[in-house]
Amino acid sequence: MINTRLAYKQDIEGVLLLQEKYLYRNLSEEERKQGFVTTPFTISQLKEIISLNGLFIAENDTNEVVAYAFAGSWKYFEQWDIFKIMIARMPQLSFNENKITTENTFQYGPICIDKKYRGTGLLNQLFEEMRIEFYKKYPISITFINKVNKISIKAHTKKLGWVIIDEFEFNNNIYISLAFDMKNSVLLQ
Repeated sequence: MINTRLAYKQDIEGVLLLQEKYLYRNLSEEERKQGFVTTPFTISQLKEIISLNGLFIAENDTNEVVAYAFAGSWKYFEQWDIFKIMIARMPQLSFNENKITTENTFQYGPICIDKKYRGTGLLNQLFEEMRIEFYKKYPISITFINKVNKISIKAHTKKLGWVIIDEFEFNNNIYISLAFDMKNSVLLQ
């Protein structure tokens, strides 16, 4: 049985192990086709997001972290340059007839699921855990995906119902920005 919940400091080691396993720079070209994460979080960054109730994990029967999902304010995420670009693009974006702002949205992701648990419904289960927590403060979630990460794009648009709202370039990569209406439960999809 898989349990999803907010992460605690004692989960950091498990999150780091999963991160290393699926970090882009650690995978072969063939392995990358199955999905990857690009942002390597440090222990201090993990401690900070945990203190902000922005890290969600899934653990198996042996308490092994088998998935994680980040969510947080733009203030937390603006420490990375890519998010500064996303923030700068917000005035020209809208979703469901709402202007996108740093006040009515938050950044979701990255999310990482161990290969053994993909296709089991865990994506929806973990996302719903996060959605319930963040819907209290934000009506819209925003994320980005590297355009070459086709498996992640498909999972988010087909399984979760995210909508592509923008495309931008950063560090010689093309990214898409997506939005999600937080009032929609993904367990009903």
